Amino acid sequence: MLKVLGIGNALVDVMTSLENDALLAELNLPKGSMQLVDEVSIERAFSQTKKLKQILASGGSAANTINGLANLGIKTSFIGKVGNDEMGEFFMSDMVKNGINPMLLKGVSGTGIALALVSPDSERTFAVNLGAAIEMVPSDLKIEMFEGFHLFHIEGYLVQNHQLIEKALMLAKKAGLKISLDLASYNVVENNKIFLEKVVENYVDIIFANEDEAKAFTGKSPEESLNYLSKIVEIAIVKVGEKGSFIKKGDLVHKVGVTKANCIDTTGAGDLYASGFLYGLLNEIPLNICGEIGAILSGNVIEQIGPKMPKEVWEKLRQMVNDAINGKKFTCV
Repeated sequence: MLKVLGIGNALVDVMTSLENDALLAELNLPKGSMQLVDEVSIERAFSQTKKLKQILASGGSAANTINGLANLGIKTSFIGKVGNDEMGEFFMSDMVKNGINPMLLKGVSGTGIALALVSPDSERTFAVNLGAAIEMVPSDLKIEMFEGFHLFHIEGYLVQNHQLIEKALMLAKKAGLKISLDLASYNVVENNKIFLEKVVENYVDIIFANEDEAKAFTGKSPEESLNYLSKIVEIAIVKVGEKGSFIKKGDLVHKVGVTKANCIDTTGAGDLYASGFLYGLLNEIPLNICGEIGAILSGNVIEQIGPKMPKEVWEKLRQMVNDAINGKKFTCV
């Protein structure tokens, strides 16, 4: 059976619907960014949003991707660190409920929290207090954690700990795994560009980037970025929002559209695109169909608040994925 291992910041997402963008300025959060904040700042943000509509979900970029793969029938595990608290128990139970094997370490601090502020135009801005997640260290990782898997997926948000990322990538390579990396956020890339360039070239086989992340990494347009990235990894994917995505392996380029959707919240769109793409890749589906599966998942998650979809939606999605694999026409715009 195909098996995928993920590693990332184990965070509980607090999805918050904003009435307007004024609060982002008050909290000094650039729209569309991911900002790491201390406990005082996250408490201030909570106090100013507590009267707004909020939904709780286990999250973190890699965890969302792993959740999507699990719902498509892939055997999955996830490495992260949580606190010895109710939020940590919530995170673990939510993973188990979704068929994921949680390899969760316990930290001293409380479980990390991502306050996701969703603007009226569906763009999301994150204020993140990593809590126990940042306490994950290289010595936590052992080679046996990586053995028996086919693919290792890592999120760029872990870049706050360079030694941890390098240890994880080294162990994954030693265990013979393919490695996929999601660049995660343009400001993460800007602040860690030299380090990311090194690890991508030395370890990564599959890279996911949106157009802002790709530009931060290469300084180029989406299509130029695709060409650049495809020279240093086996498969490069550059997502261009409502215009779809570009995929390149060797000299072969695919352009994939998007599904028609009533966009409510873009949280998890990139993570679920990665789920669909990797599902296709693991099952040796042609790359253009891998992109279509990614588009199907990302197009449906943006119709929900938060990165999780209910059981009945997943039942529909599994049928849509099977249809795409079996050659039924993909509806895109």
